[in-house]
Amino acid sequence: MSSILRLTIGLALAATAPRILAETTAQALPEMKDMLRHAIAAQTVEGKDQVPAFAQYLAGKLESAGFAKADIEIIPVEHTAALVVQYHGSDAKLKPILLSGHMDVVAANPADWQRDPFTLIEENGYLYGRGVADMKSSVIALTETFMRLKREGYVPKRGMMLVFSGDEETAMASTRELARRHHEAEFLLNADAGGGTYDAQLKPVVYEIQAAEKVYADFTLTVTSPGGHSSEPNPKQNAIYHLAQALGRIAAYQFPVQHSEITLASLKATGEHGSGPLADAMRQFAAHPDDAKAAAIISADPAYVGQLRTTCVATMLDGGHALNALPQRADANINCRIFPGVSVASVQAMLAKVIDDPGVKISVKPPPPVESPASPLRKDVVDAVAATIHERFPGVEIVPGMSAGATDSMYFRNAGVPSYGVSPEFAKPNDTFAHGLNEKLLASEIPAELDYWHTLLTRLTK
Repeated sequence: MSSILRLTIGLALAATAPRILAETTAQALPEMKDMLRHAIAAQTVEGKDQVPAFAQYLAGKLESAGFAKADIEIIPVEHTAALVVQYHGSDAKLKPILLSGHMDVVAANPADWQRDPFTLIEENGYLYGRGVADMKSSVIALTETFMRLKREGYVPKRGMMLVFSGDEETAMASTRELARRHHEAEFLLNADAGGGTYDAQLKPVVYEIQAAEKVYADFTLTVTSPGGHSSEPNPKQNAIYHLAQALGRIAAYQFPVQHSEITLASLKATGEHGSGPLADAMRQFAAHPDDAKAAAIISADPAYVGQLRTTCVATMLDGGHALNALPQRADANINCRIFPGVSVASVQAMLAKVIDDPGVKISVKPPPPVESPASPLRKDVVDAVAATIHERFPGVEIVPGMSAGATDSMYFRNAGVPSYGVSPEFAKPNDTFAHGLNEKLLASEIPAELDYWHTLLTRLTK
């Protein structure tokens, strides 16, 4: 048995799992480990064009487990692809359940990492690699669960469908195509949202079902100037300096504090299970949302500021045309995560007001942002998720939550499909480094994912 498998099983039994893993879960672990190693090695980043090959790899695995070729579809979309897998139910009159994930990952420069980002590495109870947390472990866990159920001969009453996108981290063109084709569904379960929180001692604090998410929007700031020879500098006509002043004003600005029933419930639960100034502020804000001091303490934490405000941050810069010339143009991307109910146009107007400079042009970057409503909490979904989580962590509080980031769910919500983020993974705040350097996931979450998805899907489709 490999060291990664011994570690995965050991951590699950000793540190997190309240019950012995099912025998079939333990049997599935070696296969999932091999598939995850292959998944991390697949550089499914923008520009590499490796998503179609990865989708074909998953399709081959599913076919080897007994899925008919006719039930597996790879949909080419521009330079990427989507994967759809049908698991037919016995009652054709029932709408299927969609299971969402994405096969692509954010770019990673190996020179910046302490470990090779495209090699699955195990150290000190963690698995490292680009996509291990966001979200190839979940894609592989769902794939393995479909394979496992098929091999067991399980016939669900309600059908299920994997809908894996290929560019969730960028243009979401494949997501739009999936939502266009498969919006006649009972509901969608998204493995890329929701999930549980550990405290510093790996004690479970709370589990959130994502029922809403912020609107994703990119704005381009553009400044132009006459340019000229670099030996004759004119600070007042320098596009880069001009743009820098605008960026400084955005950096210094905070959007107003906001709240909803979902965010208040989430903050209340997290605060009640924590200690210290941040937990105190969460409890206070949940009871008194007009408390400015509590809001300031929460907003100072990067993990929670998005629960209280619209946020806008500079993410990319481009400027100048020659090393020895004054810049004629400078551009910056401002990435905004907009609180539900706030229009994209009003955020653009506020950025213009904050910058207070007609020489800085602001435009919305395509594709057009999607404003999607919160999904009503379904009792059958909440009850099934709660029962499944409680098998691992009895009594942990289950609350609705709002994602500060965007997920594939927004297109399905916009198409009328109730969507819920129900990832089984638990993590400490600010611990996975998703999208960042040295992305990691607790190794204990791998067997827990297999156990969770097998139990949850059979609960919902019997």
